[in-house]
Amino acid sequence: MSTPPSHEPQAVQARYARRGEAHRYHMGRPEVWHTVFERQAAMLRLLNRHGAMDFSHLTLVEVGCGAGGNLLEFLRWGWDPAHLAGIELLPERAHHARTVLPARVRVIEGDACAAPVEPESVDIVFQSTVFSSLLDMSYQQQLADIMWSWVKPGGAVLWYDFCVDNPRNPDVAGVPMKRVRQLFPQAQADGMRVTLAPPLARGVCRLHPALYRVVNALPWLRTHRLVWLGKPSGPSTLSTA
Repeated sequence: MSTPPSHEPQAVQARYARRGEAHRYHMGRPEVWHTVFERQAAMLRLLNRHGAMDFSHLTLVEVGCGAGGNLLEFLRWGWDPAHLAGIELLPERAHHARTVLPARVRVIEGDACAAPVEPESVDIVFQSTVFSSLLDMSYQQQLADIMWSWVKPGGAVLWYDFCVDNPRNPDVAGVPMKRVRQLFPQAQADGMRVTLAPPLARGVCRLHPALYRVVNALPWLRTHRLVWLGKPSGPSTLSTA
């Protein structure tokens, strides 16, 4: 019996339409660039720890690529544009990604569960704050299963998302590590807590930007988790060149 279609993609579009908080994520804000640089450094350490040192030969698909910001980061780190692809549900964000990314970076508009990605064809499938925006648990699992099917043996899902709830935003729900393991039961997980709680980050950076690092030294004040979800079997495709 086929799985009935989910209404979660349409619900996500409606939730994003009423947010109107783009100004909070502008790179000119000290708490934003502290958050971005911290995440970048942690991600590079995690990639290196799992054998990804030379990115030029690796393939990567981002689920929920937004306006293309993360894919631009991967390009700066040395990814070949032809080896990168992004999937974006919201048409206006997909259009913006196409305007800022090189033409050889593939941008796919629509529901990731229907994206034309071949099984076991991708070294790394990346998602950033996508699952915390999915409130339908069955759809979460459906998307996780599809993402996992794309990963080559020896590759991984690279995960960055809220691990705690935001009491001020009912449109998102934190995804604790227990749930991540349920979504990817076959994965070999390696992760860390990152990112100072955004309301706290805004407050301390108003006092002085340097306070971000001081307060962020306390792990229990971090609201996100960065996780490498490795697919076992066979030699790793991520070895250095």
